[in-house]
Amino acid sequence: MDSKRTIKGRGAQLNTHNRFFELSHKTRDDFLEFCRKEGEEADKNKTLYLEVFPKTIVNKVQSPDVGMSYSMNPYQGCEHGCIYCYARNSHEFWGYSAGLDFERRILVKKKAPELLEKLLKKKTWKAHPIVMSGNTDCYQPAEKQFEITRQCLELFLKYKHPVSIITKNALILRDLEILKALAKDNLISVNISITSLSEETRRILEPRTATTKKRLETVKRLSENGIPVNVMLAPIIPSINSHEILALAKAVSEHGASSMAHTIVRLNGAIGEIFTDWIKKTMPD
Repeated sequence: MDSKRTIKGRGAQLNTHNRFFELSHKTRDDFLEFCRKEGEEADKNKTLYLEVFPKTIVNKVQSPDVGMSYSMNPYQGCEHGCIYCYARNSHEFWGYSAGLDFERRILVKKKAPELLEKLLKKKTWKAHPIVMSGNTDCYQPAEKQFEITRQCLELFLKYKHPVSIITKNALILRDLEILKALAKDNLISVNISITSLSEETRRILEPRTATTKKRLETVKRLSENGIPVNVMLAPIIPSINSHEILALAKAVSEHGASSMAHTIVRLNGAIGEIFTDWIKKTMPD
């Protein structure tokens, strides 16, 4: 990899065009223009946390090929920076790019716990498992600062409501006591995503995620504490991690996973352009 050609610590290496903007539409950013004139570096590669104010937090999932009925996402965009992430395309709905913006412009829903409790208290609401991270990881780095996921889990425990979690971050162990309490009433299931046993592969595919070693340890800790853990071997990418399937299956089994599943990489929408640019820079062969 040519480090001079890549943006350190990020997956995407460019911002793709937002398909909801007209191709002829051009914007002028006075701040960036000022930086250029003053000789300053306009792009510091910093992550910005931007608060948003949704009216609801739980979404009904209509797609028949997704194994969930309801999902909620405390954050939009994800600093993990996984190059293949299917959620990248959704960032365009907010007016941002599916590329670097997805990793550096994180939308934070601080009122998520309030909105969740409002839903759970409705007389018309019928309890059904709600999946946290149906789109972006609820335990991404922002969670360490805002603790929105933890607050929501406390509400699920308070109302004895079923919840499922999808994550690739060992930060979930911070909330182990809440998860154990939920597990006593069979109200929790956890899905840990593990893509590769190679740390080098993990680092370039998922630059700001927990190491593979930490994820395997997380599977073990959760399992030892009576929390059912499914491992997602996802996505499987030909010539990058496809040769690791059996080794991955063996490793997660030995660490206590109760089940596992897989998906194949899907480069739809802007992800195809982002992935193609990335692989030419990181794996030119």
